[in-house]
Amino acid sequence: MATLQTPTGFTMDNSGRRIVVDPVTRIEGHMRCEVNVDSNNVIRNAVSTGTMWRGLEVILKGRDPRDAWAFVERICGVCTGCHALTSVRAVEDALGIRIPKNAHLIREIMAKTLQWHDHVVHFYHLHALDWVNPVNALKADPKATSELQQMVSPSHPMASAGYFRDVQARLKKFVESGQLGIFKNGYWSNPAYKLPPEADLMAVTHYLEALDFQKEIVKVHTVFGGKNPHPNYMVGGVPCAINMDGDGAAGAPLNMERLNFVRQRLLEAYEFSKNVYIPDVIAIASFYKGWLHGGGLSGINVMDYGDYEKVPYDHSTCQLPGGVILNGNWNEVHPIDPRDPAQVQEFVTHSWYTYGDDSKGLHPWDGVTQAKFELGPNFKGTKTDIQELDERAKYSWIKAPRWRGHACEVGPLARYILAYAQGVDYVKGQVDESLGRFNALAGTNLTPKQALPTTIGRTLARALEAHYCAKMMLDDFDALIANIKAGDRATANVEKWDPKTWPAECKGVGTVAAPRGGLGHWIKIKNGKIENYQCVVPTTWNGSPRDPKGNIGAFEASLMNTPMERPDEPVEILRTLHSFDPCLACSTHVMAPDGGELARVTVR
Repeated sequence: MATLQTPTGFTMDNSGRRIVVDPVTRIEGHMRCEVNVDSNNVIRNAVSTGTMWRGLEVILKGRDPRDAWAFVERICGVCTGCHALTSVRAVEDALGIRIPKNAHLIREIMAKTLQWHDHVVHFYHLHALDWVNPVNALKADPKATSELQQMVSPSHPMASAGYFRDVQARLKKFVESGQLGIFKNGYWSNPAYKLPPEADLMAVTHYLEALDFQKEIVKVHTVFGGKNPHPNYMVGGVPCAINMDGDGAAGAPLNMERLNFVRQRLLEAYEFSKNVYIPDVIAIASFYKGWLHGGGLSGINVMDYGDYEKVPYDHSTCQLPGGVILNGNWNEVHPIDPRDPAQVQEFVTHSWYTYGDDSKGLHPWDGVTQAKFELGPNFKGTKTDIQELDERAKYSWIKAPRWRGHACEVGPLARYILAYAQGVDYVKGQVDESLGRFNALAGTNLTPKQALPTTIGRTLARALEAHYCAKMMLDDFDALIANIKAGDRATANVEKWDPKTWPAECKGVGTVAAPRGGLGHWIKIKNGKIENYQCVVPTTWNGSPRDPKGNIGAFEASLMNTPMERPDEPVEILRTLHSFDPCLACSTHVMAPDGGELARVTVR
């Protein structure tokens, strides 16, 4: 290639040294990343590859649309529930079903519980180790750690020097045993790590606290959905009956005792994100104040469908409004319509699929999932031992979604940029207050437009969204109790459950603000069966390969121009890729009924 200018202004140059990260770990699914670095070890080209084949849409053809949620929910075990919710919304949209208010509120609590849980687990157990050196925590002074904790979060009750001393002793025993477990194979001597020992000890302590609490918050799903992961949903509402005076038996699990249990978990989540999660992100970021890399497309094009409606079926009441921002212009937000065939389209020019004419894009209602594995003429290695991919040809099992031809970033950062630009008071207050705390700690004077479109900004947006979800869950809970007290016990609308009431042909779309970004499912129903089903997931948007115009996806764009301390220890690559919380299982997957062969791909 050697040098290529992309339409979004990135200059790609693959003439330098090639660094391959395969597999990218601490994500869901299988991913490969290749970059080229120049003589100064700055990334000048990036190639993001999904290395699993996607084919779930094929298994759904001919099935009952009321069952689709149970299949697509198992796309992933991490973002559990969001695919099910998107699916039932798509089917209800196609059939014209309106769910009861109680069902809407319960679904909202379940969705936000997932959001909160996913964000906390992502930061502490998948992403924090890109910033935090647990081995360095052994050098910390517990008294100084306590002082740091009380400075960044004075409301957190677990902040004594003795508490941190006990955690440090546990960690010391763990490290000295020679069995580092989850901390094994880290690049702990890499100078890319900037935290002082006291900050490392504080963060590792909260890693353990989050590990303990994350198993409690998911119990909300077990109350409303029967289990976690993969809680139960249903077309027309939720499958849990309300009996405030009952004991939870006879198919009526929602009584006052269970609801009080849920409320307590929601309060605990609110306190944790307020006193631990957000302060940790701000404190850690302040020690990396000069590391403002990784923005990529977030400083140019962002997209979300909008979600968290206060009033069911009224998208204008979304508490995180949707839209599209192009060319970094926060003063203009373009409306988004997932039904419009000219807006959302998927391309396969550089994906291992074929449309026949691979230069065109397809709207998901007309989507095709037909595999075509072939490597470009300039790849290096063998087909069973690839050393370097050829990005001028097909190189990923991920398709390339575009909004009116534009590559966009999706995710919590996109939602927060859109909400901030559209003047959502709560979001503006969160961002301005957090950035003020960061600037005070770091001695900087960054504006939201400077700070948010970065790897650190992407991480902060996820923390702020978790806390916003905790607040909204408490509001939803109060509204649910008020509605029940008013005498409404309905949790499902089954008027159109019988396929005999359905039209011969119909189609629908469901969207959700999934933890990793805007999620959409499109369905066509004919004679009571699924004729076509397509999922366009957040990691498909962010992890997409190039399109016919040469636009690169968000993963690739985020790595551009990032300096690396030691290219053979790619902390910086992992740091930025992890900030998206990639889910390759969602964006690329394959299933077949009864274990039978769905398709055969021969590699010679």
